[in-house]
Amino acid sequence: MTDASSFPDDLLQLQERLHRAHAEHRTYLAELPWSVEPLAGWERGERFSHRGDVPDSPGWSEEQKETVDRMRAEIRELSIAVVDHPYWATVARDAVVDARMQLKKQTRPMEPGDVTEAA
Repeated sequence: MTDASSFPDDLLQLQERLHRAHAEHRTYLAELPWSVEPLAGWERGERFSHRGDVPDSPGWSEEQKETVDRMRAEIRELSIAVVDHPYWATVARDAVVDARMQLKKQTRPMEPGDVTEAA
């Protein structure tokens, strides 16, 4: 397994920015109407819905669509920067997946309720 201190600072920062970008994107999407285009809702009995009745959706505004596109582009660019970082050329081919998972785990923000046990 890769030693946590062996990741370059710029790679750690890129991965942290990627985690933040994903979180901001999920939060933004959760606040938007359920449909990109205006669509009529339905009552639970008309179609299956695990959430109960589904209200009409006004659709997304052009500004909301542009914001989502911009956020997706940022996530894509950060993902490319992490994957293409020169550090990965220094990791043994059979250890890259484990090292990548360690990087993600090490830089993932603490969730509320996460408790680190004292040794």
